[in-house]
Amino acid sequence: MELCISSVNELGKAAENILNYAGEERVFLFFGEMGAGKTTLIKQLCQALGVTDTASSPTFSIVNEYNSTNGVVFHFDFYRLKHETEALDLGYEDYFYSGNYCFIEWPEKIPNLLPNKSVTVKISVNDNEERIISANKN
Repeated sequence: MELCISSVNELGKAAENILNYAGEERVFLFFGEMGAGKTTLIKQLCQALGVTDTASSPTFSIVNEYNSTNGVVFHFDFYRLKHETEALDLGYEDYFYSGNYCFIEWPEKIPNLLPNKSVTVKISVNDNEERIISANKN
């Protein structure tokens, strides 16, 4: 699945499309350069899932937990991790295999710990500053 987003106003519909495409999958891996819009898209996904908390980047806390009408949603940001062992110490398995939605920014920091079943979401920025969002089930 691929989407071209030219305005922040289009992100709500994009989030719905991604969730529909994902079906029963609950783990999402977000790839993209710094500033591409990973956190902004995750905020829209949270809104589409009925999150009642304010979604924000967990850069310093590594994981944020949000309540939603669809259960708990976990939002990870592994940007500051130096080693995969830091995710082990966090108890990542309890989150990733909980059956709850898990949105993971910077999954490339923990390549050996990622679940086999997930949705990869790649965000890139083209010359017109549009966001190209592609999603693929793994």
